[in-house]
Amino acid sequence: MIIHVVKSGESLYEISKLYGVSYEKIIADNELTNPNDLVVGQTIVILQAARSHKILPGQSLYMIAKMYGTTVSNLLAANPNLNTATPIYPGEVIIIPPSPQKLGSIEVNGYALPSTDMDVLAKTLPNLTYLSIFSYQILPNGTLKDINDVPLIQAARNAKVAPMMVITNLKEGGGFDSDLAHIILTDENIQNTLLDNIINTLKNKNYYGLDIDIEYVYPEDRENYNNFLRKTVSKLKPLGYVVTTALAPKNSGDLKGLLYEAHDYPVHGLLANHVILMTYEWGYTAGPAMAVAPINQVKKILDYAVTVIPSKKIFMGIPNYGYDWTLPFVKGTKATALGNVEAVDLARKVFASIQYDYTSQSPFFNYYDANGKRHEVWFEDARSMNAKLRTASAYNLGGVSYWTIGKYFPQAWLVQNSLFDIKKLL
Repeated sequence: MIIHVVKSGESLYEISKLYGVSYEKIIADNELTNPNDLVVGQTIVILQAARSHKILPGQSLYMIAKMYGTTVSNLLAANPNLNTATPIYPGEVIIIPPSPQKLGSIEVNGYALPSTDMDVLAKTLPNLTYLSIFSYQILPNGTLKDINDVPLIQAARNAKVAPMMVITNLKEGGGFDSDLAHIILTDENIQNTLLDNIINTLKNKNYYGLDIDIEYVYPEDRENYNNFLRKTVSKLKPLGYVVTTALAPKNSGDLKGLLYEAHDYPVHGLLANHVILMTYEWGYTAGPAMAVAPINQVKKILDYAVTVIPSKKIFMGIPNYGYDWTLPFVKGTKATALGNVEAVDLARKVFASIQYDYTSQSPFFNYYDANGKRHEVWFEDARSMNAKLRTASAYNLGGVSYWTIGKYFPQAWLVQNSLFDIKKLL
């Protein structure tokens, strides 16, 4: 895999000749909708195809394999007519397979809403281990607000992807409800009702496991949350269900704030099958313009997390979106969310060049709207995806988790699948 950054005046035809990969293959791999109108700074993922090599005098299969960074076994596999007992001759042409670049295997979770486009889902599922369907809202009496999840569950299982039931303390109209969390976490009768409803839903809907996403828990409910998790695990694990939790991004155990204090990393890491760290939203809709998931900040979270949670239980969160802010930032205003492909399309429309911030490992660009207002857009591209996925490997994490898969982003999967084999559990 090569990540090419488009230069001024460069055409896709020139890029295809540069790497010896067909124009049509590059378009198909990247699903380019405007191949003849590239944006300066746009990334193009080049998946190297097999190449041919004309054998020179004195060359051996070992020498050729070393030259191309492959192995004799790979050469033999790509050239069934060859074997180590038969000599090779100058002028003979053999096939050189693409060099292996994989970092190992990884588990991949993707969050999906019930409204997710089924065509997008079908294209995405081959790249996932788990599909977490967001979400069943907990009601104050321990019942659950039902969702239309059956089509997604069936599609996931057909693709050998494990469907995960997600429960949240979201309230009507949006937002996580601290008071609702307090009710659930302090009343054993309501907890029993809730767990009965969870188990019935897991069984009736054919889920693989449960993802608990309870946020903005009062600090004084920290141990109550731990006890609820203990109770949940003790009920579900004997029934064969996995339990995961979503955790706020903490860089220390004593980080203050309503979002952080009740999320006890060591306890969740001990009890859950895996934890999903929500390592995004540094740049957020109501805040100033900046990278959504700057890698320098993500690493601070991982530096702490791996000291208190087994690394293979950690899934690093990856955003599948960006934001468009109006400048200067005014408190109380909101940025507009947009998909990563949409961001490139916007840059094309407003004649902006995409820049790249190497500290945060994130792309961005600026433009002026029709009213003369300056904007700043931060999003993800193949470079930032490569940086995030390689970070997950460097920390020996068990997996990554995308929020959300609703906007199809071809380059995410090209990069991911070039670096890793994706584990399947079904």
